[in-house]
Amino acid sequence: MVKFRNSFRCVILSPKNVIFESSVNSLYINGDRAEYELLAYHYPLIGLVQRGDIIIDWKRRIPVGSGILRFFANECTILVEETDKTFTAAQRTNNL
Repeated sequence: MVKFRNSFRCVILSPKNVIFESSVNSLYINGDRAEYELLAYHYPLIGLVQRGDIIIDWKRRIPVGSGILRFFANECTILVEETDKTFTAAQRTNNL
């Protein structure tokens, strides 16, 4: 029997470093056309990310510049430009 996981792998990268890498239940993102939430087993997606916060599990905020997102095979990869506040968010994420 197959077990259903209600989480997916998320990796947020910048040209300089890995900002966030973990298993998450949801991501809330400002896209180029709308705001949207990604959940486990979302339909495959490629989209643009606007400047703002990526909200993880409705608990953590990671401020990012513009970027690009790919969701495929229950894995989300986001390539972003860092903002002045991004490094601080990465430090808090690593300490949790």
